[in-house]
Amino acid sequence: MQCNQSWSCITCTKACNNLFSSDPTQSLILQLPVAMAALSDRRRMLPMEDIDAQPIMAESVSNNHRGMHRRVAGKNGRHHLTRQESLRRGIGHVAAETYLITRLAFTLLRYLGIGYRWMTQLLALGCYAMLLMPGFLQVAYYYYFSNKVKRSIVYGDQPRNRLDLYLPADIDEPKPVLIFVTGGAWIIGYKAWGSLLGLQLAERGIIVACIDYRNFPQGTISDMVNDTSQGISFVINNIANYGGDPNRIYLMGQSAGAHISSCALLEQASRESGKGDSVSRSISQIKAYFGLSGGYNLLDLVDHFHNRGLYRSIFLSIMEGEQSLKKFSPAIKIQDPCFKCSIPLFPPVYLFHGTSDYSIPSIASEQFADALMKAGARAEVILYEGKTHTDLFLQDPLRGGKDDLFDQIVAIVHSNDSDALAKDATAPPRRRFVPEILLKLAHKISPF
Repeated sequence: MQCNQSWSCITCTKACNNLFSSDPTQSLILQLPVAMAALSDRRRMLPMEDIDAQPIMAESVSNNHRGMHRRVAGKNGRHHLTRQESLRRGIGHVAAETYLITRLAFTLLRYLGIGYRWMTQLLALGCYAMLLMPGFLQVAYYYYFSNKVKRSIVYGDQPRNRLDLYLPADIDEPKPVLIFVTGGAWIIGYKAWGSLLGLQLAERGIIVACIDYRNFPQGTISDMVNDTSQGISFVINNIANYGGDPNRIYLMGQSAGAHISSCALLEQASRESGKGDSVSRSISQIKAYFGLSGGYNLLDLVDHFHNRGLYRSIFLSIMEGEQSLKKFSPAIKIQDPCFKCSIPLFPPVYLFHGTSDYSIPSIASEQFADALMKAGARAEVILYEGKTHTDLFLQDPLRGGKDDLFDQIVAIVHSNDSDALAKDATAPPRRRFVPEILLKLAHKISPF
């Protein structure tokens, strides 16, 4: 398989070499995001064959029929081979990425220390993934082979500064845009985790931009927030080139992505209040913020995460030490008087959380909503009874049909577009990806 000598391929080679390094103490957590990003960023431009480029004229049929027939047949053959080669390369790409993810996941567990807790969590995670595999495979096929997915658009000069765009089938006018920041415990976040959300929102005429960012230990929380801020700025300033409406931008984060994106939102407010650098965008350009299953006060969560397996020493390394916990706690930072002049520019904030979320308790969203409202911002918390950390983001979307969270987000995005609301009212129900029995079993054994 030919590989262009680009930065991403060099990174891929280094990551793969390190993977088989004989040094067992090397922190291979770093290789997971690097290898995944490098593999996803490799592009192969295949030649486009147009079998109709030379039309057969009626006057020439009698003299040139055989020669023309041979040329057309030859081009059809080359076109068929090109499609086969593209499919073969795509399958190879998916297989290589799956192998790396699996191997590095085991190495990550060794780094964290495998004990009874990690062994049981690993077993539950494996069973959980297998139960949902029918849906994952369908979404993966869409992600890798749909021409409506623009993968790995570069938005900055750092290794993970890439984003994916999910485009509606018909862009006859500028479309609203949702910027999505994925979760992953600040360690295994990846832009492709938002592919299911991107697929389903694109079907409703909404462009989705999934931002990738450096994970720990490739970067710490400052790097993650900076990457996310840069990605948001890129989308706002460039989305018109892809059919998006720069005046209808919405921001959403899930889990760790909700924490990072809310930090980026507050950082932008700090800049506009005169305490930071010059700005290339305004916080008022974000029409609404959606936080899904996020944690916003790190002081309240550090011990909880430790008990859940994200050990205190690792978590504090991610957050740049205990002294930085307040700095990167939006629920605390919003109370700083320096934000007072920026509060009127704040977008409406909608916080969604399941009451049976054991990864990040729903009280985290309730407390953040209270802090926002006390500061004078518009905030609303919506709780879903009995929903876990992954129900709202994975199981419910894979179930298809009616989904309260999905419907609420679409209604807010389309709130000022009567035509879009009319189409939503008559839109067919979302298709099911996974049988109900498998979804119920996945709910019961989910380690999240």
